[in-house]
Amino acid sequence: MTANYVARETGWAMHGWGHGDREANAHYRPLETFAQRFDDLLRRVRDLGFDTVDVWGAHLNPEWASDEHVAAAREALDRHALRVSSYAVWVGPGVLEHACDVAAGIGTSLLGGGYSGDARDAAPLLREREVRLGIENHPERTPDELLRRLDGAEDVLGATVDTGWWGTQGYDAARAIEELWPHVLHVHLKDVVAVGEPHVTCRWGAGIVPVEACVRALQRLGYDGAIAVEHEPEDDDPSEDCRAMLGELREWLR
Repeated sequence: MTANYVARETGWAMHGWGHGDREANAHYRPLETFAQRFDDLLRRVRDLGFDTVDVWGAHLNPEWASDEHVAAAREALDRHALRVSSYAVWVGPGVLEHACDVAAGIGTSLLGGGYSGDARDAAPLLREREVRLGIENHPERTPDELLRRLDGAEDVLGATVDTGWWGTQGYDAARAIEELWPHVLHVHLKDVVAVGEPHVTCRWGAGIVPVEACVRALQRLGYDGAIAVEHEPEDDDPSEDCRAMLGELREWLR
């Protein structure tokens, strides 16, 4: 997922997620440099061995993405033979429709992020556009809290499971997957160093999340969607860790 590079535009010296988000938006927003910069981003992803990617909103933000930005992004995705598993973006009523347009333009029908307000209010537009929204758990402390956000709109709303955030909340991530089933639309497979804030990611196995158990739970349940390799350090390039974790995941899925 391109959000793994949240700290890249800070020179791997990020002071909180908002810092990385602002710098990424500023770097990718100018249309005159977007095509080259987005192509470079995808080349890095492809060189690590990935054939599928989550496109993070700060790299193609619905608040500034024009038709020209989207066309250039699609050309780069095609050039690097990368499929898009989700458009990882947090939206609200004002940008939801355009976010659906951007998602369609880059070849996905899944928004994997969050919604400002009651997500059920978005259901009519999502149905009209044939797009689903996988709400990513961040503040929710239990699966029940997340499931309540879907109530009555499960045809277009579901869960994007962030295993790292379940760890931060002190909830067993493998158990959360079981309890959220069959509403799991997407998975961000991530480890964190400890329960509670700050939310610090790490290479799988170095933290507290039972990462392999999460994969085994998905296998038992018959999940056939994408599993994103996620690691977003504030002060280091995660590329080689992501390459190693991709190999580990492929071994588990054999």
